[in-house]
Amino acid sequence: MLRFAACDGALVAGRTEPGRGAYTCGSLACFDRAVERGMFARALRGHVRVGPELRRLYTGEGHG
Repeated sequence: MLRFAACDGALVAGRTEPGRGAYTCGSLACFDRAVERGMFARALRGHVRVGPELRRLYTGEGHG
């Protein structure tokens, strides 16, 4: 499972980010479904911007 939190209105990934957290399973389909249905905003109790770089956590692009 991956943890996300809101930082200055943006969705960020990380276990150590402070505040309320939202979790998804480790598949890209779960992440996309959560974005499409507004589940991050609901879980984090506020609007959050979801940057395209977060999809790279699942696809492995941009690493190494």
